[in-house]
Order: sequence, then structure tokens, then C-alpha cells
Amino acid sequence: MVHVMEMLGKTRVVVEDGKVVEVGEPMIDWCPIFDKVRGIKQFNPEEVKKNVELRINDFGLFTPDRQLEQPVFVGFGATEVMMTGIERDILDTTVTVCDGAGTVISSNPSLIQGMGARISGLVETEPIDRVINNIESLGGIVLDPSTATIDPLEGVRKAASIGYKRIAVSVIDSSSALKLREIENELNLDITIIGAHLTGISRDNAEKLVKTADIVTACASYCIRELTQPLVQVGTSIPLFGLTQKGKELLLERAKDVDTSILVNTMPLPYLPDKKKPKPSV
Repeated sequence: MVHVMEMLGKTRVVVEDGKVVEVGEPMIDWCPIFDKVRGIKQFNPEEVKKNVELRINDFGLFTPDRQLEQPVFVGFGATEVMMTGIERDILDTTVTVCDGAGTVISSNPSLIQGMGARISGLVETEPIDRVINNIESLGGIVLDPSTATIDPLEGVRKAASIGYKRIAVSVIDSSSALKLREIENELNLDITIIGAHLTGISRDNAEKLVKTADIVTACASYCIRELTQPLVQVGTSIPLFGLTQKGKELLLERAKDVDTSILVNTMPLPYLPDKKKPKPSV
């Protein structure tokens, strides 16, 4: 079984039958989060390989032993925000992805966190029966168990067909976001769009995304950081930007669950201290 994910500076990694068989070149050199959490001072293929092997051994990434219960990895991440949205009854359901299953519809906060807490940009995956069965036992709905396809648009359509209205979905480009707004109007939904995995996004793509999404992650994107005019910002190294009132309220709800102390202040945004930025921004 072959799985492809982009991680640690958007490095392309291919895993086959639980073994790393290919590692590309990182787009960036350094990320403050991975420096803080894992002590990684320089992204390179060797460090990327070690990190994905750690995830395989630690919680069964890309294997039938995949653990679907994961602690909070960062205070403010797309997964954590969606989890809080379900817990606060702001959202009815979410459309996300999981290795070994593809697109998944879930209203179970712990499952949402468990699937997404420690994966990055999942590009391609193949179905793993035990993973799919475990997801379904926890109330998740796998879009296509036979292929593990990754398709947020069809995921939203399926969620709507079940009766869900307030749906959060993560996307990686403006094309998907724009099509989701069309589906939102067509089916009379309330979709919260969260843009993630945006390192290296083109300027045109970024311009359209910040006009369409409710929340975006800055990642190591120069364009997102330059073009975004957020209503609220959480975090400074890899911040999330709330771009709409809905996005702002969802991020502020998430702030209530963060264990550490929080400063609330009014100031021009975005606030992006140079020493906390990934190097380089691309």
C-alpha cells in the first residue's frame, strides 16, 4: 500500500507497506514549531525520514495499527479549532482526511483530533481496512472505503445528504474553496472553510483564498502573510488568521480551551515577528 504526504517544509514523502521509500527536498530550512517540539534545527531529507518513521512507530501512521486517539499537538491548529467547534455546537460536522481512509465526515471531537493532530498534507492514501473500521466504530463516515479518495467537495455533498448544515472543511487551494462556496449556495449550507498546508502557495491562489476562506494558516507562505488582513490572529510563529466574523468567533472559542495564559489586545494585524517566522518564507 502506497501513501504520499507532504510534511516538514512541504517535503514529499512516500511510504509503502509501513516503510519510507522516498523523501524529497524540503521547501524551507527551519520551522519554529518543530524546533520547539522536536529540536529540529535544519530541515533535510534525513530529518524528514526520521520524523515520519517516528510517527509510524509512535502511533501507527500509514499502518493498520493507526491510533485514532491523539492529544492536542498545538494549542491552535486546524484540527483543534474544528474539534472545539463541534464541542461548542458551532458546527454540525467536519470534512477532513485520514491516512488509510481518505476523506472522512465526523462529528466526534476526539476522532477529529485523533485523525488530524499529527498528519500534514496528505496527498494520496490507500484504504486500510482496520483503520476504516475503527473510524466507523467511532462514528466517522468514510467517503469511499474502497479507494480512500481525497475529495473535500464530495465529502461536503455527502455530509449535506445526511442532513448536516454547519460543516467545517479543510482545503489547500482557492479552487476548492471557491467550489465549496458554490455548493454552499446550491445546497443552502453554512460552510466554514479552513485553508491549511499553504507553504509555497502562488500569489494568485493566495489572493483568491484569503477572499474566500474563513480561516487560513500562515504556514511558511510569504503570500499569505503579506496579503492577509485578519479580524483576529492566534499564534505568532505559525499563526491562524480569522478572516470573517465566523472565523473570528471560532478561533476565540478555541482560545477558551487553551491551557496557557492568553493576552487579548487590539493592534494592527497581522503581527509577524521576524525571529518567529519559518525560514525562508516561500
